[in-house]
Amino acid sequence: MGFGHIRLRSRGKFTLVTLQRRTFSDSEFEHNIQTLLCNRLPSPNSTMSQAQMGSMAGLKPQEVAFWLGKAVEWGQTESPDTQRDTCLHLGPLRAFLQLLLTHIHTQSSTTETMRTIPFVGQFLGRLCWNPYVTADAGSRSLLLQSLWSLYSEEPHNAVERKANQWIRNLLCQLATEEDSATHMLVKHMGLSPKEYSVKVLRKMVLLLVEEVGESCSSLADPNPRCSCDSVLAASVACVPLVTCPETAPLIGALLQRPMTCDKAALSQDFLDAVSSAYSRKCVSLEAQAVVSLWCHNLASLEGAVMSLLDSVLSNPASTLHNLENTITHSLLPKACSQHSSIFLIVNDIFRSMLVQVEGNQTLLSLIHTFTLCFLRELAALQPQECVSLKAFFPHTPQSLLAPLLTHPSEMAQEAWPEHLAWITASLQRLTEEEEEEEGNRGQCGVFEAWFLLVQCADWLEVASQLLVSARPQAFGPLLWLLTFYHHPTNRGHHRTQQLVAAREVWDHLRSLFLLSAPPLPADRLQSLAGLMSAVPQQPSLDSLLVVSLLVNFAVFSHNSLSGAREIVRMVSSQLYPF
Repeated sequence: MGFGHIRLRSRGKFTLVTLQRRTFSDSEFEHNIQTLLCNRLPSPNSTMSQAQMGSMAGLKPQEVAFWLGKAVEWGQTESPDTQRDTCLHLGPLRAFLQLLLTHIHTQSSTTETMRTIPFVGQFLGRLCWNPYVTADAGSRSLLLQSLWSLYSEEPHNAVERKANQWIRNLLCQLATEEDSATHMLVKHMGLSPKEYSVKVLRKMVLLLVEEVGESCSSLADPNPRCSCDSVLAASVACVPLVTCPETAPLIGALLQRPMTCDKAALSQDFLDAVSSAYSRKCVSLEAQAVVSLWCHNLASLEGAVMSLLDSVLSNPASTLHNLENTITHSLLPKACSQHSSIFLIVNDIFRSMLVQVEGNQTLLSLIHTFTLCFLRELAALQPQECVSLKAFFPHTPQSLLAPLLTHPSEMAQEAWPEHLAWITASLQRLTEEEEEEEGNRGQCGVFEAWFLLVQCADWLEVASQLLVSARPQAFGPLLWLLTFYHHPTNRGHHRTQQLVAAREVWDHLRSLFLLSAPPLPADRLQSLAGLMSAVPQQPSLDSLLVVSLLVNFAVFSHNSLSGAREIVRMVSSQLYPF
């Protein structure tokens, strides 16, 4: 009723019932069961041999004969007396089904089960066709579990292949039954067909979640049937249902299930379907389920990173607060803090983008803010969940790692100059070694150091601030650090010339803000504009370096507000005449 079509696609105990309506006559049903069970099944009125009964440990012959008789009796008529009798026996029936299910679990295969319990097909089949039995939640649950236990992931003979086909038909019946009795029951409960279908789906999902959460069977079991066999089949079953809100708990359980053995792999179709649905916002997953999805599916992780980049780069005017919210809501910092492998992949994508859009200030801000969010998530982890910082930065010179990752707020301001001087000295040694080494090895080390500097750009803001009040003999290391940040590659070996130009810019700004009184000296403004003019065959300073110095002089110098505003206006008109 109401599920439309549920196609059965399964490789294990869990079966996807895909919505396919088919009805069988009673004679066809009997024929299917008889074909399934190799030997002709005994009728409920016949007497089983003592050998057959003796092989069914825990199942009493009289009890077996009683329930076989009831199953046949209930299926022959839909009179009020039959319906009443069925309802009265539901409690004892559940107890018998639980006993039968326990016995099935002790068998090593479906073939073995059918040999020891030859009546199982006829019995389960008749009950599945009885709407008064399947309408009972407990009985329906036990019937489903029994069918899942009988389904063979890899059938080894004709009997098991026919059993699988028969089980599909029964599951289709459970999912699509539309007989008058079911309609009457649903109507009596005050539910619409859609509501009934949703409730059934939710119950099936809860059962599957419980099964998925189970660990492997104990090795002490003489006939173990590993519960991990069903994980692949359950993931296949979810593929057409990933956008149904009711299946979200099952999707989360599958994604977060620990890989206890090699049989617990998830279907690639399932991972692709969930990834596509999540990227289109067609499925709602808990944060930890999303992180697990990225661990399983590299394409999904890459898509999430590219989506973040597209969102940020398409809106360069976004405020720092909005940028931080966008990054946090992407869940990528949380995933990076929990899995160093994810952090390395995200960083590789950032590196690639830096090469493609060199000098993009929005991208630099994104990388810096992302690192701050990542470090905050990392600090929130429990000590036993943390790993060494080296695992997150394996290629970064380790001597720079701790100094740069230490936030300026974590030390006294009096220690900033000395700390920055140490960082600058370390970077200078690295660049000198680069010039001495052949090949890309040295360049790689310098690039990684520069990339870490981009990630920890708070120290650049501190350096720009200290340059405002720096004495002439102390500004050198600070200015070198800013120049290296804006010109890391030393193309054409122009770093020395760029450093000289940066020193002249600093000197002019210092004169304008700290030494000059109105009116502003025109020669200083013209010289500053000349330093910013692009001259062929000669290196020019990055305008962002000049703007950084200009803003910090305006904010941290002791010049009056009106005076600072006038200087900024005049310098800006020289830098950006249009």
